Amino acid sequence: MIKQGDKVVLLDPRGKRYLITVKEGEFHTDLGKIDLNELLGREFGTFVESHKGYQFRVLKPRIIDYIDKMKRGPQIIHPKDAAQIVAFAGISPGDVIVEAGVGSGALTLFLANIIGPQGKIIGYEVREDFAKLAWRNIEWAGFADRVEIKLKNIYDGIDEDNVDHIILDLPQPENVVEHAIKALKPGGFFVAYTPCINQVDRLYKKLGEHKAHFTKPKTIECLVREQEVKEECIRPRTTMLAHTGYITFARKR
Repeated sequence: MIKQGDKVVLLDPRGKRYLITVKEGEFHTDLGKIDLNELLGREFGTFVESHKGYQFRVLKPRIIDYIDKMKRGPQIIHPKDAAQIVAFAGISPGDVIVEAGVGSGALTLFLANIIGPQGKIIGYEVREDFAKLAWRNIEWAGFADRVEIKLKNIYDGIDEDNVDHIILDLPQPENVVEHAIKALKPGGFFVAYTPCINQVDRLYKKLGEHKAHFTKPKTIECLVREQEVKEECIRPRTTMLAHTGYITFARKR
């Protein structure tokens, strides 16, 4: 049952989504205004009508809605890559994660949704403006109970120990390898997201210096191409979400 302060997705007849907070007042679109008080006490899945007579489906927000509608500053790690990180590192409810290079916080939201209230994410960010933006998105999405952001350069060291995963979106992930040896628990994953292959090469060389502490690293790239389905023609779309970054995984022995 929807109550004051809840977030809902309003889906209009065209399929356009609006992620809003239920509060006193009206919500305006080109298809008419909606009295938000009419949402109180309703169940998700019902309809609400605008003053122009258009029906809006009331949906429960999912994590993809938050990521799509969040405030953005720096380039985010896309869900296609976040999904690979979760799958190949085996990220699970209750995990403790150190993340560095938080940026706008898109990956943080994705991970926070998976680790649940028993898990913890400690984000390292060197830019105060990025940290403030990410924290605003984290609070807005309702994950302040499981995320902490530090204004600190992870190249200088990791305060935490016995963590499950270390996930980096940084220009020089090789500078964190030695800190990760101390911070990761056995079986934990070191994950680096890097846009350029020469960054991967530097990381492999550093991991090779510490192969007694890590299993053989693996690097993947995820390309996503949607299919265009029409009655007269079914074919791959001519545009696709291609290279965004390389993702390297190394597991601590």
